[in-house]
Amino acid sequence: MTPSTPVLRTGLALAATLALAACGGGEKKAEGPAAGQSKASRQAVTAVIASIQNIDRVVTAAGTISAWEEVPVGAETGGLVATGVYVDEGSWVRQGQPLVQLNDALLRAQLNRQLAAVQTAQANASRDQAALDRALELKERGFLSQASLDTALANQRASDANLAAARASLSETRVRLAQATIRAPVAGQVISRSVTRGQIVGAGTELFRIVRDGRLELDAQIPETELALVRPGQTAVISSDQVSETTGRVRIVTPEVNPDNRLGVARITLVGGGFHTGMFARARIQVGDQAAVTVPTASVLYRGNRAGVFILRDGNQTHFQPVTVLSRTAELSAVDGLQAGARVVVAGAGFLSEGDRVTITGATTAPTPAAPAGE
Repeated sequence: MTPSTPVLRTGLALAATLALAACGGGEKKAEGPAAGQSKASRQAVTAVIASIQNIDRVVTAAGTISAWEEVPVGAETGGLVATGVYVDEGSWVRQGQPLVQLNDALLRAQLNRQLAAVQTAQANASRDQAALDRALELKERGFLSQASLDTALANQRASDANLAAARASLSETRVRLAQATIRAPVAGQVISRSVTRGQIVGAGTELFRIVRDGRLELDAQIPETELALVRPGQTAVISSDQVSETTGRVRIVTPEVNPDNRLGVARITLVGGGFHTGMFARARIQVGDQAAVTVPTASVLYRGNRAGVFILRDGNQTHFQPVTVLSRTAELSAVDGLQAGARVVVAGAGFLSEGDRVTITGATTAPTPAAPAGE
């Protein structure tokens, strides 16, 4: 029994070695397919090259509706009672239309007294003129001294001065009487009224505010980066959540940019619509063809409420590049924040993450602008 023990031990060791080798070989065979599958698991995508193209740009802006020109209406003659108020807020008025009537009884009495004063001054002036004419005639015949002639001349001049003063007082009273009827200085719509019947109106007190010709404007606030694209005369579409869309035209672009928010203002004249001063509205301004970096609209994604595209770096590794969408159509989007020549992922971009390595299928080309309608 003792001689056979070494032989048995040798056989058992050999069997264990063979079994271990068999197991090891099996594991290596299992690793091969897994490694090959990892290399083949890259996401297949398509890509285009961002390029600069001329596209029809639209600048979007928002702001407040204001009057083209607000005209305050006040009283020039003070201390009189308003006996009649003829218009209210929202009324449309024509130029020269009576708005308020002030109590003019005292002014009419002054007018009558001054009319009598003018008549008296005219009579005195006529009398002194006749006396001067007689004095000149007597002086030529030698029957009147120079002193008497000078007196007649002075009387005549004083009478003329008194007549002029009486006429000036009469004219002043007539003007004050006319001012007792407060009229619309321009045609337009009354947007505020601050006078009531029976009120004592002071001189200079604002009674009404009129929007001249009823014209309204949108004070559209535009980022300074796009302000240079906006020009007077460009058309715009104005919209609001409360009012349907209407058209407009840029009247003026202010030369100042707010240093706090970096916004400039374009004043857009509204054509029609049911807008009112103080309302919030949005504008889409057609600024024409502009050169911009373009990418397919399908490539623009939103991550964390921020627009961006996936671009490819060396080794086809992805990077999410934030961009600002300047304008867009169904096919192309003009963006800022992306350099021309960058490779942008289109198909498959929605399944990517930062740093993924991808496989590009098909040729990498530049985005093609959409053909005009009708072609």
